[in-house]
Amino acid sequence: MNEYNYTKPQLTALLLLRFFTGWHILYEGIAKAMNPQWTSFGFLQESQWVLAGFSGWVTSNPSVLAVVDFMNVWGLIAIGLGLIVGLFFKVAAVAGFILVLMYWMNSPALVGVEYSMPVEGHNLIVNKTLIQAGALLTLALFSTSKIFGLDALIGNFKRKGEVAE
Repeated sequence: MNEYNYTKPQLTALLLLRFFTGWHILYEGIAKAMNPQWTSFGFLQESQWVLAGFSGWVTSNPSVLAVVDFMNVWGLIAIGLGLIVGLFFKVAAVAGFILVLMYWMNSPALVGVEYSMPVEGHNLIVNKTLIQAGALLTLALFSTSKIFGLDALIGNFKRKGEVAE
C-alpha cells in the first residue's frame, strides 16, 4: 500500500487507464498536427445540440476557427503528455474531461440526431466519447501522478529542499 491507500492491482489499473487514455489523446493531437489539411470545421459544422450555436459562430469566422484548431491540436498533445508522464496531472485530466465532454456535447448519441458521416456502433446517449470523459474524470479524482510520475519527482525534490533548509 502507499499513502493513497491503493492496492497494487488498483494502482496498476489506474496507471493503465492513465497511460491508455493519455496515449489515445496524445496520438489524436499528433495525427491532427501532422495533417496540414486537418480542421475542426466539418465536425463543428455537424454540431446539432447545445453547442450548435457556438460551433456555427466558430465555423463562420475563419480566424476564430484557426485559433480553435490550434488550441485543439496542442491541447490534445499537452493533455496526452500530462497524463502519460504525470506532469500537472490533475490539470491535464480535468482539461481533458472538459474537452472531451465538449466533443460529446457537439456530437451526442441522442435519438433523432443524425450526422452526415457514419458513426461507430449503435449508441444511445453513452458512446466512446462519453466513456472517455468518464475515464478522465475518474483519473482526476484518483490521481496517481504523486505516486508515479513527474509530479512525484518534483514533490520529492521540493521536500528534500525543505528538509535541507
